Amino acid sequence: MTTLENRPNSALLVIDVQQGNTAEAYNRDAVIANINTLVERARAEAVPVVWVQHSDEGMPEGSDEWQYVPELQRKDDEPLVPKHYGDSFEGTDLESVLAARAVGRVVVTGAQTDACVRATLHGALVRGYDATLVGDAHTTEDFRQWGIPVSPEQVIAHTNWYWTEAAAPGRKGDTVPTAEVSFGTARSAT
Repeated sequence: MTTLENRPNSALLVIDVQQGNTAEAYNRDAVIANINTLVERARAEAVPVVWVQHSDEGMPEGSDEWQYVPELQRKDDEPLVPKHYGDSFEGTDLESVLAARAVGRVVVTGAQTDACVRATLHGALVRGYDATLVGDAHTTEDFRQWGIPVSPEQVIAHTNWYWTEAAAPGRKGDTVPTAEVSFGTARSAT
């Protein structure tokens, strides 16, 4: 139940599914296919699809790495939120994009699980949103060569597990597979 008043709608967030951070991502093709399924469902149900696109030194704006993967196609009338931080809300207009559409619940997909996806989930929850993670529609790369002690599959599984218990006063997180995503309305806690 969102704490945001008069925000009954849900939106699908597609976070950073860009060429530079998904080329070597775990289960890449299946994750992108699931995201495409959700995008098509959201469009068919008139649910806002909001695209988030990261840029930094490794993915400079305008570079090939910065481009969204070719399998995903944004429509011109769907918002594109450029960002420079992990949390898709931080230093962006995402909040105003969602407010304009009366969104109180975000359905989160994208990359990287252990960076921008997690940061955005937490950012949504602390800002009053309900936040649903689509458990089979996010991915990450294998960072063990840089000292991360677990595989991408373990990172994804752990994130899916702990987000099922995410909660704060008047709002909650949950994790569902693509097949079980509902874009039903968010309910205000007030």
